[in-house]
Amino acid sequence: MTDLLPIRKAVFPVAGLGTRFLPATKSIPKEMLPIVDKPLIQYAVDEAVEAGIDTIIFVTSHKKGAILDHFDPDAELESLLEAKGDDELRSRIHNIIPAHVSTQYVIQEKALGLGHAVWCAKKLVGNEPFAVLLADDLIRSRESGCLKQMVAEYHATGAGCIGVEEIPISMTDCYGIVSVEKDATGRNYIRQIVEKPKPEQAPSNLGVVGRYILPAEIFALLESARAGVGGEIQLTDAISRLLESKPMLAHAFEGVRYDCGSRKGFIRATVDYALEHEDLREDLLSYFETVKTLPG
Repeated sequence: MTDLLPIRKAVFPVAGLGTRFLPATKSIPKEMLPIVDKPLIQYAVDEAVEAGIDTIIFVTSHKKGAILDHFDPDAELESLLEAKGDDELRSRIHNIIPAHVSTQYVIQEKALGLGHAVWCAKKLVGNEPFAVLLADDLIRSRESGCLKQMVAEYHATGAGCIGVEEIPISMTDCYGIVSVEKDATGRNYIRQIVEKPKPEQAPSNLGVVGRYILPAEIFALLESARAGVGGEIQLTDAISRLLESKPMLAHAFEGVRYDCGSRKGFIRATVDYALEHEDLREDLLSYFETVKTLPG
């Protein structure tokens, strides 16, 4: 479809407290915790840039200046690396975010839920479709990243899109859950979305992950939304109302998702990404062999 507005802007809700990683996150934003040598937030921003995003919008808190600092230029550090002749590392620092991509931010004064965080970006997004990425969900793809896959679906259909994956039915009360109906092209259109249903009440085992492409109409629905599960403004509830007037796709992305909001998922991501580094792989594999033989 050629008459669609492009997906240019991406919203990153990063105001959360990261309590599952305390005390590490007492002074360090959870999004700045590193997977090998890059913070979680940079993996998500890289994915957005790959998908064609040119405006990064951080919905943050007063305590999370480190995220904004990370993406700001650091001429002093670059000069130091240049003087040392470390051109490769200087290039990595200089190109943390491409020159054609801008960063903006808005403060979420109170942590009132994901829906409220997205609503806080209303003025910066304006009247156009946009993406939402949750850095906690680190998605490793061999070819096109998850958001790039979803942008392609948006351009093919004109519909909004949500990333999903199959989860154990016993874990439905940890996710937004969708039921879908397949069309003639094999695409899955969402028929119902429910926030954290009990397993016996879940419409399916398709869990929502932290990737969304949403129309601007979502802001009006968030504006009038009441507190839902957990006493928060749920993005899921607004999407449920949106389905009454707008089609939404459920995209089962190609790739592996790590729940880096949990310690187990964070450690798994660290190991898998480290094994992709040639300078680390052999030493790690050798170390894993010794771990197997440790007592206890």
